[in-house]
Amino acid sequence: MQKIEEIQGQQPFAHWLNGVEGIGSVWARKLVEALGTPEEVYRASEKSLLAIAGSSRLAGLLAAQKQEVYKEYEEMEQAGIFFLPCYHPEYPKRLLQIPDSPFGIYVKGRLPRDNERSIAIVGARNCSAYGRYVADAFAKAFAKEGVSVVSGMARGIDGVAQGGALAAGGSTYAVLGCGVDICYPACHDALYGKICASGGVLSTYPPKTAPSPKHFPPRNRIISGLSDAVLVVEAKQKSGTLITVDMALEQGREVYAVPGRITDRLSDGCNRLLVQGAAVALSPAQMLKELSETVWRNDRQDEGITGCRNDGAANDGCLTGEGAAAEGINKQERALLSLLDFYPISMEQIYIMAQQEKILCVLALPQMMELLWQLVVKGFVVNEGGYYGLKKPVWQ
Repeated sequence: MQKIEEIQGQQPFAHWLNGVEGIGSVWARKLVEALGTPEEVYRASEKSLLAIAGSSRLAGLLAAQKQEVYKEYEEMEQAGIFFLPCYHPEYPKRLLQIPDSPFGIYVKGRLPRDNERSIAIVGARNCSAYGRYVADAFAKAFAKEGVSVVSGMARGIDGVAQGGALAAGGSTYAVLGCGVDICYPACHDALYGKICASGGVLSTYPPKTAPSPKHFPPRNRIISGLSDAVLVVEAKQKSGTLITVDMALEQGREVYAVPGRITDRLSDGCNRLLVQGAAVALSPAQMLKELSETVWRNDRQDEGITGCRNDGAANDGCLTGEGAAAEGINKQERALLSLLDFYPISMEQIYIMAQQEKILCVLALPQMMELLWQLVVKGFVVNEGGYYGLKKPVWQ
């Protein structure tokens, strides 16, 4: 095993090898194994390279040998970016265990720790308001329990989830389909800066690599590879999000999907995943409880974070008992919240539902209206032109 000083000395050449056109992770490893170090690959003769890598890769290697190695690496370090090859002791162990693990990974910020619980949250770029609501709520709940959120910083579900994790004081990691020095999409400039400060931006592509459609499917295997489980919030029937699911299943990761209405095309992918055997995500507490009993059972059992109430009773994630009291919600308000959904309905519809389900039947319409406005003031209910729906998550 190489000493850390020797590994550090090889870093400029490891970065160089990772960027050689047409080599890839498999051949980068083979070259290092055959010649000893990345520097030996850089200085190898044409005959040696031909014997190891073959004629199809020879031209790319010979062209790359003409590059200056140290200057580019020093500029990268000065920009706060570091590179970890697969043999580095800080290289994520999770990635060593996945098929076609990358030869190395670039980081701006920090890497997730090997013992850090993490869940990937992915979904549609053009998501609905409902999808944004759910992604934000799950991410915040995970963050409050010390679970980091991994995603791709894309528009839609990815960005919402990562912003939610940060808002709750948690850590989040973004895996990009470009260099870590490039904020993509540009509209997430503020989010990019916050992730670098409170987590890390990661990529297998060298700095200055522009985003490209061909980069995103391979990128998805890193998102799932760094995670203990993958949560799909919204996805169409044919969606790039489902590539991440395929990668997750190949890697042996747990896959959860948020169910949706059968008339919503953004729910087609999630509902299909549920038919195919994915676990249903009904609340953050339910997910955390199940993962604590399966994935995190052996190595996290002493941490006391299970997604359950302290008394050991079952918890379906609803705002009840002590959770409701902590939020300052009384029994009548809790009952009224149980009638509401994310999709706003009229006061008349709410009143009819209350009568049908025998909830708050003792209240007249004006009294129920007053109770509803209390929930609007407290931030649990939103009023949209006389229609009322949930604004704040009702799970804890």
